[in-house]
Amino acid sequence: MKNYKIAIMAGDGIGPEIMQEAVKVLKLVEERNDVTFELMPALFGACAYFETGDAFPQKTKDICDQADAIIKGPIGLSHEESKKIPIDKQPERGALLPMRRRYKTYANYRPVSLPQSLAHFSPLKPEIIGDGIDLIMVRELVGGLYFGNKEVGVNDDGLRYVKETLEYDENQIRQIMHHAFKLASGRKKVLHNIHKSNVLKSSVLWNEVMEEVATEYPDVKVINILVDAAATLLCLNPTQFDVMVMENMFGDILSDQGGGILGSLGLMPSACLGDEKAYYEPSHGSAPDIAGKNIANPYSMIGSVAMMLEYSFGMVEEAKNVWAAMQGVFADGFSTADLSKPGSGVKMISTDAFGDKVVEKLKAMPTV
Repeated sequence: MKNYKIAIMAGDGIGPEIMQEAVKVLKLVEERNDVTFELMPALFGACAYFETGDAFPQKTKDICDQADAIIKGPIGLSHEESKKIPIDKQPERGALLPMRRRYKTYANYRPVSLPQSLAHFSPLKPEIIGDGIDLIMVRELVGGLYFGNKEVGVNDDGLRYVKETLEYDENQIRQIMHHAFKLASGRKKVLHNIHKSNVLKSSVLWNEVMEEVATEYPDVKVINILVDAAATLLCLNPTQFDVMVMENMFGDILSDQGGGILGSLGLMPSACLGDEKAYYEPSHGSAPDIAGKNIANPYSMIGSVAMMLEYSFGMVEEAKNVWAAMQGVFADGFSTADLSKPGSGVKMISTDAFGDKVVEKLKAMPTV
């Protein structure tokens, strides 16, 4: 029997509520498979800061260091509450970016999956959605503008200024390209390379390295597209995309647009992969305005579990079962209040009831 250690970081806001449903699914996966999960809870984010004075405390680092994989809930507070924490210790700067650096989780996978069971959530017209949308965005996660040198001050003219550096080297680009090409090889063998080489020198280097890596994957067709054009086409013709690869900031923006295509970031889990460690998380925020109301949909949290099963533990078929179970609950006409409004034709249920229904669906599925 295989045993895996998993760091469980519930996070802030709705994090503990949706993490509880993810743990339900993990417990059932244990029962259905020859595997055990040692769940190791740890504080992370604003909750960690208020308890320890550090958003990513040493005890949490020690737990994550031991873990075979990390699953985390959303972090962060409302704008007003965030002011209670020093800027450099706020969850995103004080916890999330340091964790990415610590574990070198340079490859971010964000699936944008809109099967017919979820099509009613999307703002796109049915003729644009067609038979459904199924693409995955691959984002470089530890380079670029977010991780470059930052400088603030007052210049010789007495004007406040800020300087932030966008920096990549060829190895950083090459490693994310290999991820993208391998994914494309196992899917439709089409890779959209997203860039801005008509303006940015960083994109010129990005494209040069992409062309070098492409020679190792002759079966994959590369389509180069400017980031602004990609943003437009994601709305007008999203079904043309299968695997998209992009640098850090482009990926941050376009993946949130992917949530808009689906109708909610609550329908977007993600995987953040390094060569030795990975963490999995919903793409959405902590939604402090609905925390504690038992109305947040756990889809993206449970979907993150499915991605962990596939990418960290090699449990590909069981991951597919988890996806099918979640989508089956929507197909049966159920939803939660954060995703749907009264009168929308769906049966409204609570966060924990949605999790229970996912478990019920998964129980009924044959094991591999």
